[in-house]
Amino acid sequence: MAEVSTVVQQPPEFIEAAAKPYIAQLQEVTGGLKTADLSKVYGPQFVAGLGTLTQQALGKAGGLGAFEPYLQKAEALTGPTAYQAYMSPYQQDVIGETLKEYDIQAAKGLPTLAAQAIGAGAFGGGREGVQRAEYMSASDRNRAALQAQLLQQGFGQAQQLAGQDYLRNLQLAQQAPALAGQQISALTTLGGLEQSQQQAQLQAQQQLAQQQLMQPLQATQALGAGITGLIAGYPGSTQTQMQPSPTPLQTALGAGATLAGVYRAFT
Repeated sequence: MAEVSTVVQQPPEFIEAAAKPYIAQLQEVTGGLKTADLSKVYGPQFVAGLGTLTQQALGKAGGLGAFEPYLQKAEALTGPTAYQAYMSPYQQDVIGETLKEYDIQAAKGLPTLAAQAIGAGAFGGGREGVQRAEYMSASDRNRAALQAQLLQQGFGQAQQLAGQDYLRNLQLAQQAPALAGQQISALTTLGGLEQSQQQAQLQAQQQLAQQQLMQPLQATQALGAGITGLIAGYPGSTQTQMQPSPTPLQTALGAGATLAGVYRAFT
């Protein structure tokens, strides 16, 4: 029957001495990674929030609706009584003084009529009365026309001012949201740059936190790579040899040869 013999050649003792603590260290590091709080390296604290400029842009978003008050004012100026708010508060005073001066000037013409009647020998007669009546009637018509003219001028000026204000409010209704939009756009652009800078800083902090978390494992892996290199230089081996057992014939022949040799030695 064959006998099997195995010869195992171990690596040098200094490699084994280095490998044992390495395995323990690797188990410790990997165990620590399993229980590590990953929220410290992947949490929302590494996402940049809205900067102050972006918040200002959001706060001014209401300015896009700034046209509404101007449109309401413009709409109010389309009514039939819109001109009244633009009438001069001194118009009645101006009209009153103008008519007062007109009456004074008109009264100055009466003595002239009287003088003409005296010269014609008709003073106090019917002819003078007719002339005086015609004069006063014409004066009253002129006075009413003057008053109407003054009122029309005031109304026209008020209408013109109301129309100008109407157009001004329409222009403001267009300009207000446009200006607000430009301001919001500028703030948004600057806010984006601000947020990008902040995000870059947070990413750098996150990379540092990740590196600190993985540093023990990387160091352990570097140690393992070094030990692997040493084992490659001093490899262990296992050799197996099979030795067959002697048959009975071989045993007998061997015994015979031994006895023959002893006999020759004695003879």
